[in-house]
Amino acid sequence: MTVNVLGTEYTVTVKKYKDDKIFEKRSICGYHDGHMKEIVICDPATFPGWEDEQAEYITASRKETLRHEIVHAFFYESGLDDSAANYDGAWSRFEEMIDWWAIQGPKVFKAWQAAGAL
Repeated sequence: MTVNVLGTEYTVTVKKYKDDKIFEKRSICGYHDGHMKEIVICDPATFPGWEDEQAEYITASRKETLRHEIVHAFFYESGLDDSAANYDGAWSRFEEMIDWWAIQGPKVFKAWQAAGAL
């Protein structure tokens, strides 16, 4: 699958936990690579300790992780990735901000739709 991020096509790949060493190395369930124009997420059903999770929970987690990594890609393509007031890390790389957009984005979109703002 691909997703268009501000005119740049990103390849989106879902991998099993054991098939990508980065998941364990960084203790993450997904990542964005702006240089390679790819987003990789771990299939939560293959994540250690998730063997007994319900399918609905796994689906919701996968979607939230994908949104999270897409937000990273948007900031990267906007030039806001590393150079945004780079002191102890750029504000645009703070995981709390990325999570906020990944979690609240669907609600913001619905509000914009309801208000006729799109």
